[in-house]
Amino acid sequence: MKNINLKLPGLAAGCLAITLIAGCGGSSSSSDKPMACTDLEGLEIPAGEIALATSGGTITAAEVVEASGSGAAAIPEHCLVSGSIAPVDPEAPDILFQVALPADWNSKALMFGGGGFNGTIPAITANVPQSAPDALTPLGRGYATFASDSGHQANEYGSQDGRWGLNDEAVRNFGGEALKKTRDAAVFVVGKRYASEPEKSYFAGGSTGGREALTSIQRWPDDWDGAIAWYPAWNNMSAWLAGQHISLALAESGAYPNSAKRQLLLDAALESCDALDGLEDGIIGDQRQCNDNFDPDTATINGNSLRCASGNDEGNHCLSDAQITALKAMNDGVEFKFDLANGETGYPGSNVWGADLGITTIDTPVQPVVVFLALGTSQPAMPMPPTAPYLSVLVDQWVRYSVAQDANFNSFDFDPIEPRPEFAERISKLSILFNAGTDISGFAEKGGKLLLAHGLSDILVSSRATEIYYERLVEQMGQQDVDSFVRYYEVPGFGHGASSFFNATWDSLSALEEWAEQDIAPKNQITMDTVGIAGRTRPLCDYPAWPEYIDGGDPLSATSFKCVE
Repeated sequence: MKNINLKLPGLAAGCLAITLIAGCGGSSSSSDKPMACTDLEGLEIPAGEIALATSGGTITAAEVVEASGSGAAAIPEHCLVSGSIAPVDPEAPDILFQVALPADWNSKALMFGGGGFNGTIPAITANVPQSAPDALTPLGRGYATFASDSGHQANEYGSQDGRWGLNDEAVRNFGGEALKKTRDAAVFVVGKRYASEPEKSYFAGGSTGGREALTSIQRWPDDWDGAIAWYPAWNNMSAWLAGQHISLALAESGAYPNSAKRQLLLDAALESCDALDGLEDGIIGDQRQCNDNFDPDTATINGNSLRCASGNDEGNHCLSDAQITALKAMNDGVEFKFDLANGETGYPGSNVWGADLGITTIDTPVQPVVVFLALGTSQPAMPMPPTAPYLSVLVDQWVRYSVAQDANFNSFDFDPIEPRPEFAERISKLSILFNAGTDISGFAEKGGKLLLAHGLSDILVSSRATEIYYERLVEQMGQQDVDSFVRYYEVPGFGHGASSFFNATWDSLSALEEWAEQDIAPKNQITMDTVGIAGRTRPLCDYPAWPEYIDGGDPLSATSFKCVE
């Protein structure tokens, strides 16, 4: 297998030598005359229209889709285009992508990010992550929308399929190159359909899609006018190493907490921390104070010790020492004993105290998703059960295919804190590809706007990591400059993309449009719960502020809370 090429074409000015294979990105994508939808089928995308090295692309299908739906769910008539971008390495997978081209185009474009390890094309007719239920979709607003599978096609593991790690070009594509290749190909198609290129371009994604949003505006700032990044997995390499640390901790004998014990821990945390924000409502608003004060070793629940008196598992009324140790591994984070080329030294851990770790007895439409993305229903083991924690399955695939590059490798033999020298060297090199850098000064200078948001109860991608990202921006640029183009909001009670306690929604695209197009900075933004108590609202507070209840106010209304630090 060839060594991974760590030269990232998107980070350099002009075309690097590698692009001589396929030419440099051009500006000939628009035509003098718009093309009919069905005429796009069979269209060849010259390699020279894509700024990074490819063997060109092909439109494999183009069909008119009639208008459907009503209200916010209305989908206008559009041309649905499917295509593929061929790799340079004939053994690498194609990048599969789609573009939706509305009959009534607003001269804007929006790219959707993916999730997990990707492997499928996101729904380009859907809304941006966590959008308000009454907000029109981008396509419904007249955007041309597009997305790709990031350069590989998933098997039965779906977004947890890590086989792409065996091919260098597929690795670079997942690490970010597919974003640029897809964007350039999609803009070429837009230009052919409308005889004009987009006047404004935005990126929206969550989790891996959030990392892709941040990667895109950092590596290719001239392509984007704005981005929405929910719960972004921006420091992937550190998160995966921490995920392996957590998976090994949960795999210890007696360490995996069942659903009843997850409920018990949540109840104990709420008993200790719920009132810290002035209102007992099943949501911990002052998460930082809770983290400082709550300790499962000494906490009580209904007057009884949360910890089993003997330290052993005595039943569902208490937590054993083994379970507390595993939970603290999730909460405390980890420091690495080897150097990563991207400069990261550890991962900060997640807000476990007060989070839904996957309680199977909760009956809401989103709870199966919560359980799947949290601790699942099976303890990590070898071979890894598909019902194990999402992160355990993900990192098992990553260790076997990307680190060891051996499908039969036992991932439990991989030490994420102090790995074998050959593994440490490979991980260090990969860290450059898989992490989004925090220098987005080029995006700021271009006038771009960034909206960041994260749920404080997310145990898959930590909000503490997003805090680090934001705080680095402030360190590099100063608060005043950051305020001119970035907003970061944290949502108490919200997990990773779904929550049965506070399922956060927000019309972020309208806020971004006003900021990027009318220079109206976001103020008094509101998030609405659609599951816990449908219609309940809370203010979105500028980080590091959090929402404190105003005594006597309506507990279901955002106006009854003030943002405090």
